[in-house]
Amino acid sequence: MIDGRFLNQKDITDYRKVVVLGRLVYEALFKEKEAVNEYIKVGGVPFKVVGVFDDPGQDRDLQRIYLPVSTAQRVFNMGNDIRTVCLNLEETSVAQSKDVERDVRKEMAVKHKFDPEDIRALGIFNSIQNYKQFMDLFAGIRFFIWIIGTGTIIAGIVGVSNIMMIVVKERTKEIGVRKALGATPWTIVSLILQESILITAFAGYIGLVLGVGLLELMGNLMPAHDYFANPEININIAVSATLLLIFSGAIAGYVPARKAATVKPVVALRDE
Repeated sequence: MIDGRFLNQKDITDYRKVVVLGRLVYEALFKEKEAVNEYIKVGGVPFKVVGVFDDPGQDRDLQRIYLPVSTAQRVFNMGNDIRTVCLNLEETSVAQSKDVERDVRKEMAVKHKFDPEDIRALGIFNSIQNYKQFMDLFAGIRFFIWIIGTGTIIAGIVGVSNIMMIVVKERTKEIGVRKALGATPWTIVSLILQESILITAFAGYIGLVLGVGLLELMGNLMPAHDYFANPEININIAVSATLLLIFSGAIAGYVPARKAATVKPVVALRDE
């Protein structure tokens, strides 16, 4: 609850004309003004606002208003008919939800005298099953993206390694002079590694900035939708990816660095 209170049993018992608003409904109707104890019309009937709520779910959950079911039955001539019954199951597998679905169908069949095998008598929508199918689909997409990302990193390692091999070849005389002046093999290795890491770190940072910019641009251009609203990058994944690129740069530069460290000064100084 952001403001006020939620519905209680006395609201239902006394048939009170009170409502609780979702945050988006509140913002649309009251423009951030005080809403509690004010009145709105629902189907032409005035109802008193007693609370405003937020919801971590989707936007459509914030576009709802709640009122006492007893009041709705009287005011809108709904009688005692129940159109929908929702069962909320926490940490439930698809198999367990199927068992619950079967039990509910049997109980309702006994109560209302219909064949439990007759699916036309009672319609049941199992959202857990659909949710699992969606999660499996997104898991497959994530796995595919990981394969593409891994292949891209490997290709990048090969590319950077080739670049560093060329750099080492072009700087053979420089390396020979350094070794002639007393540079140790580790000094040569660290020189090549630093350059390799700098190239990948700089490229990774530029890629990260461009990716964030592209995502922000797509977020502004895409139509507002519950599933695609406000796309964002997980900062932990972004930092991890950048560190992985830096590590990959070190790997890419190690082989050329080792080759440069083994160059003999006399051979390097004679190199054309």
